[in-house]
Amino acid sequence: MKMILVAEDDPLLLKTLGQVLKKEGYKTLLCENGKKAVEQMANGMPDLLITDLFMPEMDGIQLVTHIRQDLQSHIPILVLSASGEEARVLDAFRLGANDYVTKPFNPRELSLRVRRLLN
Repeated sequence: MKMILVAEDDPLLLKTLGQVLKKEGYKTLLCENGKKAVEQMANGMPDLLITDLFMPEMDGIQLVTHIRQDLQSHIPILVLSASGEEARVLDAFRLGANDYVTKPFNPRELSLRVRRLLN
């Protein structure tokens, strides 16, 4: 069973993402910020990371940078953000994100993108 780590500071959205992914058959680890996500990764690397950009303690850009540069990991990363601003999207891709979805999102589209990244 594939493990997906989700870093999102909105508690309702975090719960919703967990439910959507579990319904698709994935195991999930839910974290309210990037710092907690890094702590979870110390226990084992997930198969996929879904991260918000704007979070307290460690934001999504710092998290993506940490995974790609410090951990030298190539796990797929999907950025989920309310900001569809071109500069943010390009920054995320430049730093190593594999996909970018803007909020609000369509759960079916998110599920398809997750499946594509895991295959």
